[in-house]
Amino acid sequence: MASHQEMRANPRTLRVFAAAKINLFLHVGERRSDGYHDLESLVAFADVGDELLFTDSVESRLNIRGPFADGLAGDESNLVSRAAVAMSKRFGPARGAHITLEKNLPVASGIGGGSADAAATLRGLSQLWGTNADMTTLREIAESLGSDVPVCLASVPSWMEGRGERLTAIPNLPGLSMVLVNPAVAISTSEVFAALKQRRGVGIRRPSSFATVDALLEFLQATTNDLEPPAAAAVPMIKEALEALRNTVGVGLARMSGSGATSFALYKDAAHASAAASAISRAKSKWWVRKASFYSLNANQ
Repeated sequence: MASHQEMRANPRTLRVFAAAKINLFLHVGERRSDGYHDLESLVAFADVGDELLFTDSVESRLNIRGPFADGLAGDESNLVSRAAVAMSKRFGPARGAHITLEKNLPVASGIGGGSADAAATLRGLSQLWGTNADMTTLREIAESLGSDVPVCLASVPSWMEGRGERLTAIPNLPGLSMVLVNPAVAISTSEVFAALKQRRGVGIRRPSSFATVDALLEFLQATTNDLEPPAAAAVPMIKEALEALRNTVGVGLARMSGSGATSFALYKDAAHASAAASAISRAKSKWWVRKASFYSLNANQ
């Protein structure tokens, strides 16, 4: 498991890692009166992600760079900017920061890049400003920013329910290697939900633990991602990516994450994952392909 410590480069700067979020399964319930759907998901995190650099400053500014910078606006609509404004309102309008976002994850790709960036902003500014804010306070702010922000704030394997606000940490989730594939296409979450026709619904029995890799894979085989069919219908390349992953040697499970278009495959050993990532990268040079491992913020602090 790679180490991505949140650390100060000097007394006035802080570097924070924003791990990719992986929905190992995702079941969707009925639409609620508040417009959200009830969800149920086992969420893990990968040791690939975005990075944010915070420099203490009176004024606030966001700079975006990296391979996927062109897909994002650096204005007040960006989730990083919204998170910074929310922190400033909570802890003092005189506080600011220069924030540099290194955008390494594809945009609108189902692996929580924007949510992870917002969550990293909450953690980073809290530490930079010395707020001593507890997790309950930061969770309240996270919930106001988006359904995936609370789970990304903790960045530990979690059972997620409600619209994303009810979280139960899953300690000692067995480690697996994985390959992440995005076929170089973005997809709208709202459009995927709008096209959803069949759903598994919520209420699956939550295991007390996953003692072994085989137990985890066996459980996941009995689950689904309810958003995979409508997303794949809208973007046929998702089916192509899933087929490529399922045809690799040693794959234990291949599935789309979130609302897509990123898919993942799980492997018991790193060698098979590395070989799969290399093979898909050679065959599909324009796709985003990354070999990764499970990540937990608690294990990297």
